[in-house]
Amino acid sequence: MKKEKDILKWFNRELKDSEINSVNEDLDTNIYSKIEHYASQLRAPEIDAKQALRDFRERLSENESAAEKSLGFKAFLRIAAVVVVMLGASYFVFFNNEKSFNTSIAETEILALPDKSEVILNADSELAYNKKTWNDERKLDLHGEAFFKVSKGQKFTVYTSHGTVQVLGTQFNVKERNDYFEVQCYEGSVSVKYKDEEDILSPGNTFRVLKGQVQDVESFSTLSPSWLNAESSFDRMPLIYVINEIQRHYDVRITNSNVNIDMLFTGTFTHNNINKALQAVTIPLRLAYKIDGKKVTIYKYNGE
Repeated sequence: MKKEKDILKWFNRELKDSEINSVNEDLDTNIYSKIEHYASQLRAPEIDAKQALRDFRERLSENESAAEKSLGFKAFLRIAAVVVVMLGASYFVFFNNEKSFNTSIAETEILALPDKSEVILNADSELAYNKKTWNDERKLDLHGEAFFKVSKGQKFTVYTSHGTVQVLGTQFNVKERNDYFEVQCYEGSVSVKYKDEEDILSPGNTFRVLKGQVQDVESFSTLSPSWLNAESSFDRMPLIYVINEIQRHYDVRITNSNVNIDMLFTGTFTHNNINKALQAVTIPLRLAYKIDGKKVTIYKYNGE
């Protein structure tokens, strides 16, 4: 304990001259002299309080400026986004004048046009027209099949990917599918344009294009297309087109096993009973079928 006190006194220069010799004998003052030297270098740094405060305020100002810039840019982005949305909404309201309709599998829809003309849209079909220009030009785009009852007035034009149909006031049916285009006139007269060819149809006449070839079709006497009465009728049509129509009206997937899908079919199938529909198609062609949920397989009938 006395030794520790002597060490402290030695460091603090509190020893009397008479005590120094005695302490030097007991302590290794050479070591403590080195300790004292290095300890004297461990002084707290001198601080200019005013300069430090100025530095702090400058850093704070810089941080606030950066934050304002960041917030300002974010605010700009928010405003820009609002402007874009408003412009988009304005465009939609004032410039997007297209009116469109579509039907899904096994669905039909009755539509009233602005001039009181009526359209019945068959399954898996799309129809569109421009509301703004309708009174000046009655034009529609069709993909699929539709029956039209057109009020008298200016020219009424139906555009398809295969050809164009134009009338003044009449009743007609337009069917446009892959590699297939058909127009049937039920009342009045219908002008059909296909590539460089134009034909005028009278009631009971049909214009048909199959795989790019114009077909000769016998006249008919019905007053409306059969699909309006939940039936699909065919006159010497390749089986593949008949199969596609069954799929549209029954939401099934049909595959075939060693069946000639180009063989011609003439007849009708119902939209109300899939078994009756398949029988109406397969029996005349000497085929058979098997149903597994929504999968149907058509195959050659072997008599068993």
